[in-house]
Amino acid sequence: MLKDKRDAGEIFRIRVFHQMFYQQSSSPQKKKEPVAKENKLRMFLKRSSEPTLNVQNNSTSNINSAQITPHQTLIIDEFEPDVFRQLIEYAHTGCVTLQPRTLLGVMNAADRYGLEELKKSCHGFIQCCINVDTVCALLQTADRYVQYKCTKAFLKQVLEFVDEKGNEVLNLGSFALLPLHVVRLIFSRKSLVADEFTKFQAALMWTMKYSDLNNDIDWKKIFRDNFLALIKFHKIPANVLMKEVDPLKVVPNDIIVTALAYQADPSCVNPENPSGSSATLNDVPPMNTTSLPSLEMQYTSNSTLSSLFESNEHISEN
Repeated sequence: MLKDKRDAGEIFRIRVFHQMFYQQSSSPQKKKEPVAKENKLRMFLKRSSEPTLNVQNNSTSNINSAQITPHQTLIIDEFEPDVFRQLIEYAHTGCVTLQPRTLLGVMNAADRYGLEELKKSCHGFIQCCINVDTVCALLQTADRYVQYKCTKAFLKQVLEFVDEKGNEVLNLGSFALLPLHVVRLIFSRKSLVADEFTKFQAALMWTMKYSDLNNDIDWKKIFRDNFLALIKFHKIPANVLMKEVDPLKVVPNDIIVTALAYQADPSCVNPENPSGSSATLNDVPPMNTTSLPSLEMQYTSNSTLSSLFESNEHISEN
């Protein structure tokens, strides 16, 4: 629970926040296309924001009541309703309960509206809320708030946790719900502590989940195009390769043979460039999106988020 001691400047703080929020929200800087959820969000803001405006009008004489009517509604579509509700709660009560699910949104909203104390508290709470149970949800929230500067530092800490707890994170059922570009980035990080068979199972789990959500797709092709070059099969024990990997017929025979040959005599083959494959395991191949049908969920590729994730990988490695 984050608490801010109430004092004589409380009304002034609320007034400043209201003026900043109102000016930014009502400013005609850019016109956004209507979205499907606009009516739902409008209903929420009518329910949650109007009492706030009424309180301000009754307690602050410096705000021109003729300009802000009791029934005026402001549409805020850049933050989730729960995030904005917490922001309003903090602005009017001086306290709010931080939660992993809304942490990134609250932190970026606090930065947007100049609530420095709330922003600092969110930064301090990051390490406390990152654990195996929450890490995938935290990665998913970054997709919504990628355009905000606080997201970059947040992602760096989350990815460092994933690197350290690689095997545990990759075995999570929620890992299969992450966007493809996030999964590929995690697999390609040199600092990731996870064995190759666990990576294979996680990639297979993601592919099968994707296949369940999309009919008439070649799941083996999806796997080969997006994950094959990110797994070092020569580091998977021979008995596991033969009993668990090869029977699925998703990994080409030449890669299986090369991996077995390397384990028998490392000097005879180069596992980084098996015969018949032009990709190397040292490089992350470009994501093949031509074989992926469009999704209405979180599997749609976001090139901006991918760039942000990649920049964080370079930062952590340097």
